[in-house]
Amino acid sequence: MSQYAVSGRFQSRDGFSEFNTVVEAPNENVARERVYTNIGSQHGLKRNRIEIGEVAEEVSAA
Repeated sequence: MSQYAVSGRFQSRDGFSEFNTVVEAPNENVARERVYTNIGSQHGLKRNRIEIGEVAEEVSAA
């Protein structure tokens, strides 16, 4: 599986908070779904409160 760097922001009580995370997924769409799941469960948010800005596949130096 590939690793994807995902960045974006989510709506919190104090406005918007930004996030950067790395997830392991077989493709970009699954990476997006995992971010929605992880951020939503950690912060008690629904998907419409989470904005994903960029999804980029990380290249490993092997």
